[in-house]
Amino acid sequence: MNARPPPLPTAEALRLLLDAARPLTGTETIATLDANGRVLAADRHAQMDVPGSDNSAMDGYAVRAADCAGAGADHGVRLPVSQRIPAGQPGAPLQPGSAARIFTGALVPQGADAIVMQESCKADSEGGEHVTLFETPQPGAWIRRSGEDIRSGAVILPAGTRLRAQQLGLAASIGLAALPVLRRLRVGVFFTGDELTMPGEPLKPGGIYNSNRFVLRGLLQDLGCEISDYGIVPDNLAATRETLRNAAAANDLVITSGGVSVGEEDHVKPAVEAEGRLAMWQIALKPGKPLAFGAVRRNAGGNGNGEEAFFIGLPGNPVSTFVTFLVLVRPFILRLQGLAAAECAPAAYSMRADFDWPKPDRRNEFLRARVNAQGGLDLFPNQGSGVLTSAVWGDGLIDNPPGRAIARGDSVRFIPFSEVL
Repeated sequence: MNARPPPLPTAEALRLLLDAARPLTGTETIATLDANGRVLAADRHAQMDVPGSDNSAMDGYAVRAADCAGAGADHGVRLPVSQRIPAGQPGAPLQPGSAARIFTGALVPQGADAIVMQESCKADSEGGEHVTLFETPQPGAWIRRSGEDIRSGAVILPAGTRLRAQQLGLAASIGLAALPVLRRLRVGVFFTGDELTMPGEPLKPGGIYNSNRFVLRGLLQDLGCEISDYGIVPDNLAATRETLRNAAAANDLVITSGGVSVGEEDHVKPAVEAEGRLAMWQIALKPGKPLAFGAVRRNAGGNGNGEEAFFIGLPGNPVSTFVTFLVLVRPFILRLQGLAAAECAPAAYSMRADFDWPKPDRRNEFLRARVNAQGGLDLFPNQGSGVLTSAVWGDGLIDNPPGRAIARGDSVRFIPFSEVL
């Protein structure tokens, strides 16, 4: 009997997943207002300068800087106010020796080369016929120059950008009412285990509520996936194979929860091997060792890349499902959605451990922790793979290398949930 190969290191597993991912190719054009969370399919170029013209960055007075020479806190320069320029209404050219009342965003009149903010000025009367300036501005002061934000012809959003609020605002600022985006990733999910029960149904003897269904669907929804949920599948090989075939036929990726260990009732691994192939099984990661990756054929005779759906089998313990998804599955999905491989892994930060962890595991541990009032990290007392309260209590995961003990005051690598959720 051949010895079982050792579990893959987490970094090697992630590299394998990202190398295998084939970004989607189907695209659609949708309204910019509806594009939040989608991935841009093609570069977007600016067709105009932003700002389109020089405009005021402050409420105040447009002047010629030379006309204000000698003005200071103790000695003002008094000028007549020749006009009032609100945003959206162009003014007349500024005559020498005068000032123009101007408001934020208004076009700077021809002849003016500086803005004096209103806090440095005093109008001489209610009508504002004259103003005394208590500052000598530098030419260009408080003027937003044409094109200082965006130049016409520049690529403002490259293909592969995940569109968030700020990207949508940038697209709108150059008049883009619609954007080409990659189609949504289609993901089929199902859950194995005769013990699983849905909330709202009577809990049978020895049963547990299917929390993983809610965790997994929520994580996929956050990534903008189109989800097909095949529900709870009985613990037998025939049912597992049939559901795999159905899910692979309609989806780009099939994700299961449970049944990927080595017990007699764990049928996912043999089902995938019968309906497709396994490229990876078991990761040196805690929690979450039994994770499988491969592909399922879309038809009986197909074995080419275009005739397979990717497959990922997640472990059944709820924290294991949560952690392995964030560490491995999320980057894989982001790569499928068109992001560059370098952008798929979550950001991590060096932080101080305010606890001791004297007995590390041989595997790469992901410990649930949260930031305390002193700026350090506290550890949830029970790091068990079934303790979902640790993920609710925590602010993120400590990525602890294999065999590394942690002493109070050590620096650790921390992945905030805000980076991955």
